[in-house]
Amino acid sequence: MTDRTVPSLQNTQVIKVDDLSVRIAASTAEFTQDAANQAQNYLRSLLAQQETVSIILATGNSQLQFLSEIAVQDKLDWSRIILFHLDEYLGITADHPGSFRYYLRHKVEQQVQPYMFHYIQGDAPEPLSECLRYANLLQQQEIDLCLLGIGDNGHIAFNEPNVADFNDPYVVKLAQLETKTRQQQVNGGYFANLDAVPSYAYTLTMPTICAAKKIFCLAGGSHKAGVVEKTLTKAIAPNFPATILRQQPQATLFCDLDSISLFKLQ
Repeated sequence: MTDRTVPSLQNTQVIKVDDLSVRIAASTAEFTQDAANQAQNYLRSLLAQQETVSIILATGNSQLQFLSEIAVQDKLDWSRIILFHLDEYLGITADHPGSFRYYLRHKVEQQVQPYMFHYIQGDAPEPLSECLRYANLLQQQEIDLCLLGIGDNGHIAFNEPNVADFNDPYVVKLAQLETKTRQQQVNGGYFANLDAVPSYAYTLTMPTICAAKKIFCLAGGSHKAGVVEKTLTKAIAPNFPATILRQQPQATLFCDLDSISLFKLQ
C-alpha cells in the first residue's frame, strides 16, 4: 500500500482505472455535490427520452448527504421515478431504526414521493419467496442507475467476500453476514449490541448490480482510503467484491482527496 499526499484540486479530476471511471473532488462536500450533479443530469436526460426511470438506492453514511442533495424536489420529476434498494436484514421489521426500509422511507420516500418504491420485506414469512418476488420486480424493467457504497471488507450490497459470486445465478439471495459487517451496524448506533444485529440479509447479487445501465459508487472520507486503494489495485476477484467495478465501463467511483490518498495517481 502506497502512502501518497495528493495536491489540492481546484476542479474534479477524472481518471480511468481499467474500465472504471474515478472522479476525484477536493473535499467531502464537493465530492457529494459532484455525485449529485452527475446523477441529476443523467436522470433528467433519461426522463426527456422515456416515461419513467428506475433507480436502486444504497444506504449508509456515504449516501446520507447525497440522498439529501438528490431529494431536492424541483431538480427531478420524482412522480416518474421507480425506486428499489440493494439489501435488507432478514427478519427485521419496517419500523426498526436499523431497517433499510425505515431509513429510505424517512430519508427519501417521504421527501420526494416517487411514483413507486419497491421495498424488500425483511420480515416476510417466507424468505425464499420474498427473494423471488423482488427478483421478478427487478426483472420487469431495466435499471437505469444503481447507487453503491463499499464496505470495509470490500462488500457491495451484502455480497460479502465469502458469498460474493461474479457469476451468481440468482437475482436476489440470502447471505450470511461477517461479524465485522454486523459490528459496523452496532458502531453506527442502529443496534444495541452484536447479538441484536441479524446474521443474515437479503442482497441483490453481483450480476444484478452490474446489469444496471449506470453505476455510481460513493466512497468519501479518510476512513475509506484503504477500501478505495484495494478496490483500485487488488486482483479482480470475489475476495474483495468491489474490484468488479473495474470491469464495468458504465461505473463511476466518486472519491475525495482523503479517500484517494493511498492510491498512487499517475
